[in-house]
Amino acid sequence: MNAAEMAELERAAGQIWDIALRLGLDPFPTHFEVVPATIMYEFGAYGIPGRFSHWTHGRAYQQIKTMYDFGLSRIYELVINANPAQAFLLENNTVLQNKLVIAHVLGHSDFFKHNAHFQGTSRQMVETVNVHAERIRRYEFEHGQQPVEEFLDAVLSIQEHVDPFPRMRPREPAEPPRPPRRPETAYDDLFYLGEEKVPVAPPAPRKVPPEPEKDLLLFIAEHARQLEDWQRDILHIVRQEQLYFVPQMRTKIMNEGWAAYWHLRIMRELDLPHRDYLEFAQLHANVLAPSRRHINPYHVGLKLWEDIERRWETPSAEERERYGRPGGQGRQRIFEVRTEEDDVSFLRNYLTADLVEELDLYLYQYENGKWVIVEKDWRVVRDTLVASMTNFGQPYIVVEDGDYRGNHELYLRHRMEGNELDMDYAQRTLGYVQRLWGRPVHLETVLDGKVVVISHDGTRPSTRVLEGARG
Repeated sequence: MNAAEMAELERAAGQIWDIALRLGLDPFPTHFEVVPATIMYEFGAYGIPGRFSHWTHGRAYQQIKTMYDFGLSRIYELVINANPAQAFLLENNTVLQNKLVIAHVLGHSDFFKHNAHFQGTSRQMVETVNVHAERIRRYEFEHGQQPVEEFLDAVLSIQEHVDPFPRMRPREPAEPPRPPRRPETAYDDLFYLGEEKVPVAPPAPRKVPPEPEKDLLLFIAEHARQLEDWQRDILHIVRQEQLYFVPQMRTKIMNEGWAAYWHLRIMRELDLPHRDYLEFAQLHANVLAPSRRHINPYHVGLKLWEDIERRWETPSAEERERYGRPGGQGRQRIFEVRTEEDDVSFLRNYLTADLVEELDLYLYQYENGKWVIVEKDWRVVRDTLVASMTNFGQPYIVVEDGDYRGNHELYLRHRMEGNELDMDYAQRTLGYVQRLWGRPVHLETVLDGKVVVISHDGTRPSTRVLEGARG
């Protein structure tokens, strides 16, 4: 971008900010920086600037770059959940494209600031990840790059298995003090030398964990016996950074739809030259283009927000009678939903039969060279979408026993929610878990209707059918 274009963009940024506030948005103060494509690839691959180096980030960088080079994909913007928010604009964008991106970013920043699932996230994570990266570089210097990278391989293989909502476990009540024995006769105290010794049974061994534990990273960091201090620190680093990203994973459709909803309305308020209207329409259409292979969160999210606003602004006679909606509350309602929901509740509560039909969200299957509809029932479609987003689409694994067979072996259980595990992937991942735990590990799951246990002893995996499986 040349100097004149930069000056125009700066003027537009101020106008867009004023319009956003007037329409009711309340974003964090936002710092925008125009960067070249290579920097945008790096930020997209790492998720946040300054994170620790690992080959998986390099792989993501090459994938993003290849998609961009072949015109298959393009990162228009990247915004960081921080206070103040940091956003990056692509220097190859036109001025109009970056105006739209600025409006889109302010929608994201408002969502970050007000959605309940982001309230526990650190707003200084950019500084935190830089500190983390420095510590990991020090470990590479002290222990060697290869051992550190191999350990990170194992940790990152299970990085999604964290729990953003740890349970508050009640403390076990202390045993009340026993009252002193009262004399039974006037002479008993002459012979009473102290409280009667009552044999006390040894305490029963305590199960670890006392209840199934979802946070696999935290459990290994706290209970794996052979880990060195630097390895425990890396486990905590990866877990802390993953917890920062969890709210974005939980609200992808809501967040992108919210940003699309507001960039559309803010851009309508801007005084654009006539030549820009067609470019804006084409750009907006490209962002919202639906796909039969996957959900476009911009498209589905925008339609849901607009439908919620319409239904609360001008409810039908049935909605007025059934739900007591008085009307005139459309804008108020979407701000309430923005604050309270995540994608699972968003879809379950607000995806209707009419929207499934309008969005063509039927379940498809590729047969004989073409896509065919295999399910039209809107409730089945809704429930399938919700199920696919439960636990971020990852298998739900819990720690059942950290001292299995009294041998400090790790016993995990897959809580089935309809989909079986990919056995090859599960066996390879279990090998990484064994490397972290340092003792044999076991994973209970269901395969072809049978309860099986996959085990890994550090050399090779094995599988056995579990007799007398628990329900």
